Amino acid sequence: MPTKPIIITGAPASAQTPPWQRALARAITDPRELLRRLELDSAVHDSVIQADTLFRTLVPENYLKRIRRGDPRDPLLLQVLPRSLETLENPDFIADPVGDHGAMAAPGLLHKYRGRVLLITTGACAVHCRYCFRREFPYGGFSASRDWQPALDYIDGQPDVSEIILSGGDPLTLPDARLATLVSRLEAIPHVRRLRIHTRLPIVLPERVDQGLLSWLGRGRLQHIVVVHANHPREFDPPVDSALTQLRAAGITLLNQSVLLAGVNDDIETLCRLQESSFAAGVLPYYLHLLDRARGTSHFEVDEQRGKALYEAMRCRLPGYLLPKLVREIPGTPAKTPA
Repeated sequence: MPTKPIIITGAPASAQTPPWQRALARAITDPRELLRRLELDSAVHDSVIQADTLFRTLVPENYLKRIRRGDPRDPLLLQVLPRSLETLENPDFIADPVGDHGAMAAPGLLHKYRGRVLLITTGACAVHCRYCFRREFPYGGFSASRDWQPALDYIDGQPDVSEIILSGGDPLTLPDARLATLVSRLEAIPHVRRLRIHTRLPIVLPERVDQGLLSWLGRGRLQHIVVVHANHPREFDPPVDSALTQLRAAGITLLNQSVLLAGVNDDIETLCRLQESSFAAGVLPYYLHLLDRARGTSHFEVDEQRGKALYEAMRCRLPGYLLPKLVREIPGTPAKTPA
């Protein structure tokens, strides 16, 4: 059965605590409270509680504000609310659907593709997406958050590695001082040229983009790329757009990757509006992923044939620069596989 993930919801509030950490500490962690706040039926079935036990609820207030009250099918709600469907067993959906364990080159460091490596910086997130492909990842034993040195030593010994990807969890849940220290150590490795950060925080917790973050992000000799993760056009609102504007003003390249999700964005109108909303916020569409088959997520899957049909319809409606790449991740392959 799935294991319970590490949940870090921020430090205790104090006058010195950044507002984003205080907001994260106030995130909703009880599905009953989530339903009450959204004016939905508060009678939570035992199987929903079981789903929450297997993968805990975590929803920040800023994201909650964008969910429609009284609508149990709201596409933003479906991404964060535990459901009984998560408890159903399906042999095709497994604990490690993308082969992370087999790609571990050093503690917390994945080396799957030529020229780039991925550093699992933390097990913490600002939101627990119910379709998460790392919902069972054993962060306690495989995160590099306690000691960067083995990962840095490995990178130093791989002269063909020019790009470092920070992932997790979500790397932007870490304090700025710790991230800035890590980035400065990566800068000291001569063959590293680019830093790519995969994060959902500017979308779900836009308060994270503050002067503390901007004091180091976009600075130094490395080219900085931030890949955000939005699946629905309503995830973009004025606070999110403002946060993204600040990142662009810091000289950061912004990309968006999405997952094709049943009931969330598996219709042509939503997909087209998502790309338009992303680009209007200064974020270039990057990837549209077919679902990684993690245990407990089968109800989100859109079959590949339908996904291709939606993509073809999108291709006929949008200019090329608004069209993300439709891909699937297959363990052991040298790159993302076009679908």
